[in-house]
Amino acid sequence: MTRRVVISGAGPISALGVGIDDTWSAMQEGRSGLRPITCFDPGSFPCHVGGQIDDEMFKVRSVVPKSYRKAVKVMCRDVNLAVGAAVAAIEDAGLKTPGVDNEDGHVIEPDRMGCQIGSGLIAADVQELTNAFITSLGEDEEVDLARWGVTGMENLTPLWLLKYLPNMLACHVTIVHDCQGPSNTITCAESSSALSLGESMRVIERGAADACLTGGAESKLNPLSYYRQTCAGRLADSSGLDVQDVVRPFSTEANGTALGEGGGLLVLEAKDNCDARGGRARAELLGYAATQSCDHDGMSATAEDIAAAMRNALLSAGLEESSIDAIVPLGCGIPAVDSAEAETIEAVFGDRAASIPQVLTVPFTGNCNAGNGAIQIAVACRCLETQSLPARLNTGTIDRDLQVGPADAAPAELSNMLVLSASQGGQNTAVILGKVS
Repeated sequence: MTRRVVISGAGPISALGVGIDDTWSAMQEGRSGLRPITCFDPGSFPCHVGGQIDDEMFKVRSVVPKSYRKAVKVMCRDVNLAVGAAVAAIEDAGLKTPGVDNEDGHVIEPDRMGCQIGSGLIAADVQELTNAFITSLGEDEEVDLARWGVTGMENLTPLWLLKYLPNMLACHVTIVHDCQGPSNTITCAESSSALSLGESMRVIERGAADACLTGGAESKLNPLSYYRQTCAGRLADSSGLDVQDVVRPFSTEANGTALGEGGGLLVLEAKDNCDARGGRARAELLGYAATQSCDHDGMSATAEDIAAAMRNALLSAGLEESSIDAIVPLGCGIPAVDSAEAETIEAVFGDRAASIPQVLTVPFTGNCNAGNGAIQIAVACRCLETQSLPARLNTGTIDRDLQVGPADAAPAELSNMLVLSASQGGQNTAVILGKVS
């Protein structure tokens, strides 16, 4: 016997805003958050467009307790995003923690609250490194490693490394909200969020916790991360394109993705616990599975392996393919990845594939990598809760018999939804969410 697991709170954070209400409103209106990048000069890179979060939209100091604000100095951008998403998710779930109005005490005891968060390979701040490297130059104006060891490293703050460890997202979130249950960090690119959700689901099912904060967050809007994605051939060429034309999932004109910063945290909770405290379940987590593709070229997606994840998720949910009413694919605009996803959907659903609505998030937020799956899942929860679908942005020519072209927001009868991800590195995930009965 295992416990039923529900999602009782959703806290996405992206260029669309902070929280599920901002995200949903923008997607209902068909309003993308993509725009020209200003946080660094992208001039030497092919893509000049991304999902950048405005400073006025989100400041981490405004969402941490006064007693913890000194710690902001050792938080990188990715940590900031996770901390902000955690507050949004906790507030949406109606919980109280030391980080969110805790005057009446814990709603869930600290040792019964876990935390599993997906993270990326965090890049160091270029300016911090520059300030250290410049003191390490030799007579040839190149970095001298001997000088680096003697003087260069002294120009980095003593706690510099702690800003950039992937587990720091979960570390700060658990401290702020006093989560003393099982904790973990998973770093598997675009599949990180869903893998973390799967871990949280297992933790709750086996009774090791009553609730978990789960999801992921990442920002690749910095020169080092951008360079890596350029070398991997994953970025779109935005030359001569309008902003809304850069990300074109499943399109014959698609030539890559645009990156975003963001992600989201979710509150996963045992249904019996959620009911007992008077919480409101947004969706039930019915099935989950993961598979691995061999990654030879950095594109890391094969229809066979994605289909295996999908079928295993259906098996774990006890559902047939005919039970799925809508799909949230990665749909990132990278032709090889999109093609594998499309082949998977067509192979698994057969003639039904053309009639199943698809929900696309990347044209709205950019590809938020480790945090992308959390955005997909949060949006799927709102679809099930409101019995409606958001608008779909896509300006390309579609030669697949799938519902991935442009569409307005519309009501829909939704019982079960499938969320897919195929990550750089080869990890594939499939999550099945159901309307709460």
